[in-house]
Amino acid sequence: MDTVSILPPDSIGKGFIPEEYIPEGKDEYYLRNSQNPCDENKWRHLRSEEIEKLERNGNICDDWSSVLVTEQFNTAAVRNNEFFGLVRIGNIRDVVLVHHELRVPAGITNSVIITCDIGDDTAIHDVRYLSHFIIGDRCILHSINGMHTTNYAKFGNGSIKEGEQESARIWLNLMNESGSRAIVPFNGIIAADAYLWAKYRDDSMLQERLKTITQLSSDFHLGYYGTTGDQCVIRNSLAIKDVRIGSHCYIKGVHKLKNLTINSSESEPTMIGEGVELVNGIIGYGCHIFYGCKAVRFVLGDNSNLKYGARLIHSFLGDNSTVSCCEVLNNLIFPAHEQHHNNSFLIASVVMGQSNIAAGTTIGSNHNSRANDNEVQAGRGFWPGLCASVKHSSRFASF
Repeated sequence: MDTVSILPPDSIGKGFIPEEYIPEGKDEYYLRNSQNPCDENKWRHLRSEEIEKLERNGNICDDWSSVLVTEQFNTAAVRNNEFFGLVRIGNIRDVVLVHHELRVPAGITNSVIITCDIGDDTAIHDVRYLSHFIIGDRCILHSINGMHTTNYAKFGNGSIKEGEQESARIWLNLMNESGSRAIVPFNGIIAADAYLWAKYRDDSMLQERLKTITQLSSDFHLGYYGTTGDQCVIRNSLAIKDVRIGSHCYIKGVHKLKNLTINSSESEPTMIGEGVELVNGIIGYGCHIFYGCKAVRFVLGDNSNLKYGARLIHSFLGDNSTVSCCEVLNNLIFPAHEQHHNNSFLIASVVMGQSNIAAGTTIGSNHNSRANDNEVQAGRGFWPGLCASVKHSSRFASF
């Protein structure tokens, strides 16, 4: 039910994990500390003169004793902010961070920070709401409407947390719109894993074991924080919720990122651009997603691309693939797939890779009746001609 409740004034940034879910002898920060381990001697409380300078700079805090800093802390670089809960701030030196044409000073300005860990020499400017995130070193967060994490965040994995019902689990309806071949996604899944799960539905023991293994692959405890790795740049974006972001990731102008793992590294950086909306997904290393793309309940393999308004829904797109200007629903697509043209529509299929889908192709499903979807399985090298429309259960040999 959508209601607005009233809580005490000291409730912001506290009680992230309900008391009944905190193990004996632990506090509500125990998972946060495991995600961001560091020497406790690194942190210190603010000195009285520093608090005075921060307040003169327009900063507000409900309890300054809960703001911890390092010895290299530049009060002049922290202006016009609100702090709530336990906030730990790394080194802030008098330096400028540069990314492409963007140059910003290290520091925190015009932002609301709620219970976060902030890395060394990071720039956070005009972030209206930053809550329960661990930010890496030398990151740039600039002009963001909201960036927060819930205590039940799963980061795109199909696990459920303690206290949740089975209905909260995320499934991907691959190969068939009816959901009869649904799988549970997890970070690190490859196309072969998805194929074994979706194909052999008659092996009930296999199905149960795959589900159990996936559930055990991620921790079921409540209270994990969203993260950004080192040297991430996030700018001019609207809503970011329950997201785990790898290092050297570049995010610009997105509309919505929700319940995602975004893998990224210095050697394989992932980039996400203007007008993008991504919900309930796993994104591989070195991916590029730009220009109004939408993806919901999906897995995107390493070094793959979505661009120019592509739609990826209830689908697995394998490594080294590109989907551009078209719609892909309920598919399992192996690596090295290419699909272009505005009118291209791929549905209810498994395509075994090294494939090219030309304009207008529909391939699977049957929208002329209310019968169950027809499925198409195409071997490697599948290359249908222009305006092809199969729409019947078929198998195509490789090449």
